[in-house]
Amino acid sequence: MPPGRDLGLPRHPGQGLRIQGPSGRPGLCEARTMIQAQPPPEGRDRSPLDPGMWPMAFGVKLETVTPFLGKYRPFVGRCCQSCTPRSWESLFDKNITTMGFHNVILVTENSTRYRGWLVRRFCCVMCVLGWNIPPPDGAVQDRIVSSKRVQEALGPRAPQEAGDGPRPKSWTREARHILGQIQASVSPPLLRLFSWILLRFLNSVFVNVQLHQGQLTMVRQALEVPGVPLVFLSTHKSHLDGLLLPLLLLSQRLGVVHVAWDPQSCSPVLRALLRRLGGLFLPVGADLSPGGPGGDLPGAILHAAVERLLVSGQPLLIFLEGLSGGGSRLSAHGQAWLSLVLRATREGAVSDVALVPVGIAYDLTPGAPPAESQGSTSPLGLWSVALAGLRGLAGRLGCVRVDFSQPFSLQEFMANSPSRRPGGRSLEDLLLPAVLGQWPVPSDCERAQMCVPAPGALGSPEQADGFLLGSLSCHILHASVSSSAVMAVSVMAALLLHKHPEGLFLSKLLGEFSWLTEETLLRGFDVGFSGRLRHLVLHALRLLRDGISLWRLPHGDVLVLPKAGPSRLQLAHRSAALLPVFLCEAVGACAVRALLVSRLPPGGPWELQSMEPLSQRDLHQQTLLLLHLLPQDCLLLQPCQSFYCYCQEVLDRLIQCGLLVAEEAPGTRPACDTSRRRFQEKLLWRATDDFSDSDSDFADEADGRCFTLSQQARCPDFFLFLGRLLGPLLTAFARAAAFLRQGTLPDTESGYAGQLHAFLLKRAREDCTFECASWELAVKAVQTFRELGVLREHPGPPGPQGPQLCLAPTFTEQKNQEQLEHFIRQFILA
Repeated sequence: MPPGRDLGLPRHPGQGLRIQGPSGRPGLCEARTMIQAQPPPEGRDRSPLDPGMWPMAFGVKLETVTPFLGKYRPFVGRCCQSCTPRSWESLFDKNITTMGFHNVILVTENSTRYRGWLVRRFCCVMCVLGWNIPPPDGAVQDRIVSSKRVQEALGPRAPQEAGDGPRPKSWTREARHILGQIQASVSPPLLRLFSWILLRFLNSVFVNVQLHQGQLTMVRQALEVPGVPLVFLSTHKSHLDGLLLPLLLLSQRLGVVHVAWDPQSCSPVLRALLRRLGGLFLPVGADLSPGGPGGDLPGAILHAAVERLLVSGQPLLIFLEGLSGGGSRLSAHGQAWLSLVLRATREGAVSDVALVPVGIAYDLTPGAPPAESQGSTSPLGLWSVALAGLRGLAGRLGCVRVDFSQPFSLQEFMANSPSRRPGGRSLEDLLLPAVLGQWPVPSDCERAQMCVPAPGALGSPEQADGFLLGSLSCHILHASVSSSAVMAVSVMAALLLHKHPEGLFLSKLLGEFSWLTEETLLRGFDVGFSGRLRHLVLHALRLLRDGISLWRLPHGDVLVLPKAGPSRLQLAHRSAALLPVFLCEAVGACAVRALLVSRLPPGGPWELQSMEPLSQRDLHQQTLLLLHLLPQDCLLLQPCQSFYCYCQEVLDRLIQCGLLVAEEAPGTRPACDTSRRRFQEKLLWRATDDFSDSDSDFADEADGRCFTLSQQARCPDFFLFLGRLLGPLLTAFARAAAFLRQGTLPDTESGYAGQLHAFLLKRAREDCTFECASWELAVKAVQTFRELGVLREHPGPPGPQGPQLCLAPTFTEQKNQEQLEHFIRQFILA
């Protein structure tokens, strides 16, 4: 333990950052606009953490962090140029990136049509009263029940043919009852009252909720296209997203947004309230399969309700990402709703739909389940929501940033995307021979696109093609995650967990924070903060106070240490936003590690000068192995992009960031010389059908290129930082391979994930690697092992909780289990 005393951070956020000096006298750290400021006590020395003392004490020259490089901010969330070229050109203006931000929850008299002393005290109420909320249409239910689709579903129940006469009242009541479970008429007075309460709550919990004005202008342009409704598809960080985003869109006069809620996450009373606010739910307890009890009536009513909603032009919000403790994960519930929109467009109910990916980022996620919990949380009720609100009022949770990606046409995507992907093979066929040493490299074939099955008939091939739905979901999730801003807390958590796990001085932390911010912007991602560097660092440290400790040293500096224990899991959860930013470089660093594992002693120093050259062919092969091993939700690889193009992008990124340097052999042509040698010879005319002049002649030359690791002083630390970003995931996979000898099988998938999670927690208590022991990592490990063929369904009858899993015959041998663990560990940087 370093000399000094623990400067433990206060629990109450209003106290700022209070430290204890060597003499035990308290000092006060001010954060001005970010942290509540209090004057230092009279007659006491100012702390070196005082922002006013930092420039003299630490010699920090960079005082302002700007969220842009050059003149413009990075424009994030561009739609796919290959699948939607026309949408790529439209709804985008170069001036969009120069527009400013708007704090949505800051309501003043300027937000109303009136001015004056009384208006300033009731501006929030008057602003909510001024929002345009159309009155409910009482004939909507009649139109849905009398639609052709619903009447055809009622036809088999009647002895007469469909359309021969009116249906019995009992069948009509049943249809209306199912429709009542799906939606209800929006109550404008209740919606205004709830919006006012939510505005007051958000002002008490968050510092601000920022929205980019240029992105909002882009969405409004898409809204002006006649006959094309908007469908927002958002990431999902907390249960508050379903209330925050509709309020944001309603306040910006985009209309009343209908939210597709997960019925399993809400109690019956809360579902009834949310339906009156515009919520949509799948029918509870209804079997949507065509052969189930009740036929396809619930599915027909659900399809008719979505078609009527799209025809009316009202916006729809779908959460395509699953609510989890970290990382991106496609949601089966979100894909079910997306398949309804896809089918309505395919069948011509609407001419087109504009899809808008949405990214949302929090400093601290409100009401998120603990990362160490097992995911199965009880449904939210009114009482639990009220308790969560009271806990949120105890202190601010920082800032929120909402980003809209570029809208794109669903019709154009359907026209340009193939219905099925040729040549896709399962992960077991591609990677398992390489794991067992039977074949060193996966065959030259793309991995089959995995699609999360939607419940019942919603995911059947008759209603939506499986690959098209999966491809569309991956494109949207990629755009949503790419557009999500990186918050200051995420930058600080990544520095303390992955780059400086042993701690660092505050004077150095200032420069590291600025460096990582600049690296994030260089890779085309946006950050959700700006301002004076010292204020931002204090803001992040205050929000991370439960996971760090401060030590004041005799020479006046302060040591920042991440705490050992379960708090490291929270640091890992908050630093997960940096993984999409550095994913290419992280994959490349782990692939280089796999090549060097046989050349370096375990745990030895990084002797860059003595390393042998690395061939491009070997780097490509190791990268391809790792890409097949990683879950597709982690890679966020668009289906229109091949793995081999991604491998080349990984290599290019490593060269651009300076980690790899081309090896120049004496007497050979420099690698940077792209001229062709045959042009130096006498040019000869050739027949037009002679293809011997193609670039494939020089494929062997490209594969024969060699690279060495850079010898710059900063490269080893950066190399370790990149590899550690994937460390928790790969370590959890390696421990899952070791757990194969201890697990109890057969068991259900969720049951075996629970066993693995308990094992990961046990190992974390032994070596304090709690960042590798989350429930989400255990679920990903089980799913990956199932795709890889390590776990298979038990041949016996399925149990009451679903099919049972058992070990594949190949992995009943301990030798193959050890080979699997060794294969995974070769990519892990300690």
